[in-house]
Amino acid sequence: MRRLSPAEPLLMLATIALWLVLAMITGALVGTVCSAFLQLLFVSEGRLYDAPWLLLAALLPLAGLLNGLLLHYGYRLDGTGLEDEPIAAVNEQHGRMPLATLWIKPLAALITLGCGGSAGKEGPCSHIGAGVAAGLGQALRLNPELCKRLVACGVSAGFACVFGTPVAGAIYGVEMLAIGRIRHDFLFPGIVAGVTSYVVGRFWGIPYPEYAIAFDPRFTLWLFLKTVLVGVLCGVAASWFVETLEFTRRGFAHLGRKCALWPPLRPLIGGILLALLLAVLPRDEMGLSLPLMERALRGEPMLWLAFLVKIVLVALTLGSGFYGGLVTPQFVIGATLGGALAPLLGMHPAQGAAVGMVAVVASASNTPVAAVFMGVELFGGASTLYVAGACVSAYLMIGHRSVYPAQHLAYPKAAWFTAPADRPVGHEKVQLSYGLLRWLSEIVLPFARRLRQALRHRR
Repeated sequence: MRRLSPAEPLLMLATIALWLVLAMITGALVGTVCSAFLQLLFVSEGRLYDAPWLLLAALLPLAGLLNGLLLHYGYRLDGTGLEDEPIAAVNEQHGRMPLATLWIKPLAALITLGCGGSAGKEGPCSHIGAGVAAGLGQALRLNPELCKRLVACGVSAGFACVFGTPVAGAIYGVEMLAIGRIRHDFLFPGIVAGVTSYVVGRFWGIPYPEYAIAFDPRFTLWLFLKTVLVGVLCGVAASWFVETLEFTRRGFAHLGRKCALWPPLRPLIGGILLALLLAVLPRDEMGLSLPLMERALRGEPMLWLAFLVKIVLVALTLGSGFYGGLVTPQFVIGATLGGALAPLLGMHPAQGAAVGMVAVVASASNTPVAAVFMGVELFGGASTLYVAGACVSAYLMIGHRSVYPAQHLAYPKAAWFTAPADRPVGHEKVQLSYGLLRWLSEIVLPFARRLRQALRHRR
């Protein structure tokens, strides 16, 4: 091992000092802007959900049209040619984002959630965080590597400000970039930015929930195995969510091409279909659906089809062209499914809802480490082992799918698969590995043939 340079500790100390300053400034700016967005959201979201159906039937198509107009014409203000996605900004654009269009997605999300579309609130805040951080990096003329870290800081800060989970938010902003890889050099800036944003959010009066879930501090292996099973089933549900969302997006894109539809008409049609569904479906699934999630976490009985209803409404909302976040719906899907499964497994419904809530995030977003920390921050240290088992099993169960098509696949999730590294998962081709195919051809298939011949001789 080479000798330690006397300058190395000084450079590391300088790195810590640099990111304390940059990340705290980023966290303070992002926390302030996200708090303003959340205050506007609290004023608008849920106010019209109990309105007569005819009013909703008018509002939802109008909201779809407004979303379509914003997303279609608003981006003409951008002359940079850059993608307006935080993951793409870090992975492919060296920390650069279009700043002239930063306001479009938050405004579209306010319209979506205010009029009853089913989506989340963290997407706009992560988008705000990435945009503010990218603007700060350009203003300070930072090099591309520092800009990438700063944008990841912004995403972490936005997520932490929404949910009040600074450590989970920091890790989520890093872990969501690629499946199977965490950039550890991003962690310290992300944690500093997340904690700062959380403190600033509290200063501006953002309320953060506190949950009391009855996990026994004495570890029980049997309960751990039950939570692993809940995680497996939540991974299946997460795969349904991802596939339904992708199917809806492709369906509306095909409809637009085949019928030569003006793009803003796609979310208008989606709004009409949402209104028709809400004529027969429960309105608990509209908007953020946080009251439904909180009832599940209190241990109230959950309908079996609640998670499927949420999947359909979110897929129709976002797949048709409305804008909104994707993590809050994952919370609701996981909490309602876990709450419904728990009585069948002899668990308290609130325990099933808690582990299900974070397990779906671990799988659909491919962020198991962030989901474990989120469970600990939300439900306390007694939940750690149970949350960990559910999150990791759900993460494996979903395979190589993601709600974020721009997310890169750094490493396959099992040695039985192979894929080219660092390509967006939406364009990735995951195949069975050569070793598994050889094992199947040399051992399994010959054994199956011999077994079939033996059975024939016995007859």
